[in-house]
Amino acid sequence: MATIGVSIAVPEPHGSLLRDKRAEFGDPMARTVPSHVTLVPPTEVDDDRLACLDSALEDAAAALPRFTMRLRGTGTFRPVSPVVFVAVSQGISYTEMLAQRIRAKIEAPEPSFPFHPHVTVAQNLDDEALDRAYADLADFSADFTVTEFALYLDEGPAGWVPRRTYALRGDS
Repeated sequence: MATIGVSIAVPEPHGSLLRDKRAEFGDPMARTVPSHVTLVPPTEVDDDRLACLDSALEDAAAALPRFTMRLRGTGTFRPVSPVVFVAVSQGISYTEMLAQRIRAKIEAPEPSFPFHPHVTVAQNLDDEALDRAYADLADFSADFTVTEFALYLDEGPAGWVPRRTYALRGDS
């Protein structure tokens, strides 16, 4: 079995800045998880299905055009989950459509929680660290064009490693 994830990488220099901040807040996941917006959360698949995923993800990428994403400010899932995130404030609908299409194409299970596009910057930390993350990035803002998404494999100690990217090719 392999554990996969599908996400939109936060481009540089924003991705490294958010990853460095995550490490600064004390989140050990900062070393192994690139800054991203999750489209399909960690999902186990049979190794022999990995090759089939490429075709399904190509089909999903062909359906949607490039789009603008704006990250702005912070939010939290507390008290349900000890997570602080940078919010997606533009590109939400495209991200939702992309996630839905990908899940359908790869026959991924429905997520445990309602889909809410975001970039995690602190997770499973004490309240003080979560509060610091929430306040520190409250004024964060970044705009970029989403041109692709990536299939990641969980490589254990090496963390989440991109296996392949898929360019968005749909008509605007």
